[in-house]
Amino acid sequence: MTNIKAKPFLKWAGGKSQLLQQFENFYPKELKSKKINRYIEPFIGGGAVFFEVVQRFKFEHLYISDINKDLILAYKTIKRASNDLIYCLEEYQANYYEKDLAKRKEFFYEIRNEYNLEKDLINYKNYSKNWVERTAKLIFLNRTCFNGLFRLNSSGQFNVPFGDYKKPRILDEENLKAISNVLQRTEIKNADYQKCFDKITQKTFLYFDPPYRPISKTSSFTTYNGSNFADDEQIKLAEFLKKLTTEKHAKFMLSNSDPKNENLEDNFFDDLYKDFFINRVSATRIINSKAEKRGQINELLLTNYRTKQLSKK
Repeated sequence: MTNIKAKPFLKWAGGKSQLLQQFENFYPKELKSKKINRYIEPFIGGGAVFFEVVQRFKFEHLYISDINKDLILAYKTIKRASNDLIYCLEEYQANYYEKDLAKRKEFFYEIRNEYNLEKDLINYKNYSKNWVERTAKLIFLNRTCFNGLFRLNSSGQFNVPFGDYKKPRILDEENLKAISNVLQRTEIKNADYQKCFDKITQKTFLYFDPPYRPISKTSSFTTYNGSNFADDEQIKLAEFLKKLTTEKHAKFMLSNSDPKNENLEDNFFDDLYKDFFINRVSATRIINSKAEKRGQINELLLTNYRTKQLSKK
């Protein structure tokens, strides 16, 4: 077994890899003093924070979930059948590398079409070899599509176009093995965030990374799972966080967009989380149809505990 540190196996819109160094100042002190023994991440996505935290600190129980069935299927597949997945991806990579650009593009759309057509044929509850093939297709598409996005349309179909990359890394064998090792001690569920409530104890740290609230009319961060996460859902999530704070006395950290990037008068989150601590971190936005809209922006980092940074409550 390699000593390689596990990291996200998918490129993910809004992924947190670039923010991990800043997040260091916002983890609860109880995490570092070993008074927390349980970690929960209900919107797992690419899992950058999950992989960072669980490989640095010791936990007795790990729990991740997401409503995206194919994402959770991928995590479960890597946990259970990483060697079979590696073999499958090795074939995809070799097949892709030997083609010219025109044939690569044709191959990409062929796999994308198969991936979308097979969605209703997969048994997501009971493991089969089909899981391996579907996960391999997901990783292949993610690594070869434009901007490395995972995006679904309203019908739940993967709709990102082809990306012209000379030598995309479709197979990362060492990372997949490292991820599988981490996941052996992780409970993985295809579930709504509210289903984790019974798993929470006073010694739990939770990180929430829900679909971001759009900061402009052209943003579409609410639809990467093919479903909507509008303001009423943001409000419902805030109520859930209040409940876990008062009833479970657990520690949580939550990321979201900062409306003040576009409108200084937009106090949606300031009002919604007025009883918590509101922090801001600097992030680089790379997904925008307009080049002038890309660059440094603020993101919100909300906690129910005071951090090293100056927090506004």
